[in-house]
Amino acid sequence: MDKGKPIKKAAGKLAKKAVEHSPEPVKEKVKDTVKEKAKEKMVGGLQDKADEAAEKLDTAKNENADKVHGKAEEAKEKAQDVLLSVGDKLGKVKEAGEEFQKKISSDEKNKKVKGVQNLKSISNLKSYRDIKGYNDVKSSNNIKNYSDKSS
Repeated sequence: MDKGKPIKKAAGKLAKKAVEHSPEPVKEKVKDTVKEKAKEKMVGGLQDKADEAAEKLDTAKNENADKVHGKAEEAKEKAQDVLLSVGDKLGKVKEAGEEFQKKISSDEKNKKVKGVQNLKSISNLKSYRDIKGYNDVKSSNNIKNYSDKSS
């Protein structure tokens, strides 16, 4: 139980009795004074609560601002990392494309397209008459060997 409550009750009863037994102009003055004191006390209490709430709000605002700045920094770093990796990958793709282009262009230089004059005509083709017969084929007796050179 609160120790101040019985004292407040007793003080309240004492004040009521004092007001009842006092003359009318004093009663009015006491009532006005009591009203002003109660008003001041209430305003002071409200002011204290408002100040406390303002402090809590300020603290929360600062904490949230710090969190937001921290998260923004993290997001910025992640975005930079992603952009750097994308840049590296694009560089590799570009190099591979350039090498591929060089390879294709060098292959094209080596290959010459034949013109009409380079194509064989029907007169240049071999016929069955141009093929060697079995008499024209060399045998093992016609092949030179080592002993033939020394003589």
